[in-house]
Amino acid sequence: MNSIRHYNEKVINGAMISKEEAMIIADAPLEEICSAANEIRKHFCGNHFDICAIINGKSGRCAENCKYCAQSAFSSTKIEEYSLLDTETLVEQAKYNDQRGVLRYSIVTSSKKLNEQEVDKVCESIRVIRNETGIAVCTSFGLLAEEQFIKLKEAGVSRVHNNLETSRRNFPKVCTTHSYEEKIETIKAAKRAGLNVCSGGIMGLGETMEDRIDMVLTIRELGIRSIPVNILIPIPGTPYENVKKLTNEDMCRIVAVFRFLVPNASIRLAGGRGLLADKGLKCFQSGANAAISGDMLTTSGISIEQDMELLKKLGYKAVLWNE
Repeated sequence: MNSIRHYNEKVINGAMISKEEAMIIADAPLEEICSAANEIRKHFCGNHFDICAIINGKSGRCAENCKYCAQSAFSSTKIEEYSLLDTETLVEQAKYNDQRGVLRYSIVTSSKKLNEQEVDKVCESIRVIRNETGIAVCTSFGLLAEEQFIKLKEAGVSRVHNNLETSRRNFPKVCTTHSYEEKIETIKAAKRAGLNVCSGGIMGLGETMEDRIDMVLTIRELGIRSIPVNILIPIPGTPYENVKKLTNEDMCRIVAVFRFLVPNASIRLAGGRGLLADKGLKCFQSGANAAISGDMLTTSGISIEQDMELLKKLGYKAVLWNE
């Protein structure tokens, strides 16, 4: 028996979907899997919706060669470059998001990792943010060591973000200046330091559905329950500038399959959501239940006000989920 209803009931009864089963689900009629995935989301997550915002805390000049990234020194993009933002700027933006109902604020920086001096500097900023706002703080500072993650936790960070980006098989086609294993070790170091971890990937990097499923299975094995799903924005000047954009139907199928694999996770629409004509509406009815709101790192996003209206329309409630 290979019907979607069978797999839907299996997940709701507490069983885990295997890779082979996920591949079968991925080939089923779109409307059928989206409806079933939404049932799974309702069963495990209710109407909880995890909404966060990010700030580009350090821009450009990155020595890594990630082919999708406008901030890579290997790309010929014209982006604003600057060093680590000062405390006043980081706190001001934290307050802006806090006042508009955003529950988590993530500081993201370019480069393979922040150096020790930069970590100490940003820890001072995080302490002020935590003292002056009620917003939770997430950081994405690259391939840090456990000792640095401990410093961040002591400063008030509750979550660390580190995307796997794609499957182990596909990753060397995307980046060669650091490895998949380095990413996994970084995630494990953050968890040893007592931090929650957020990790997902970018859809549209030349990966297959099998690659996408493999990525989520790795994330599931790592015990991660916050999974950002980015859509590749083919930025002029990057090696992927001419890559075909994924469709709304593609993204609905992807998030629906992911929901079968990680039924209790926050599946978060992230970068590239603005490429979708409905800004993610159908994906939020197909298993997704979280989003990054506002502008992304080097591209425009969807305003917090628009997203709050969308949540109201869908009957979602903004809460910190899987914290």
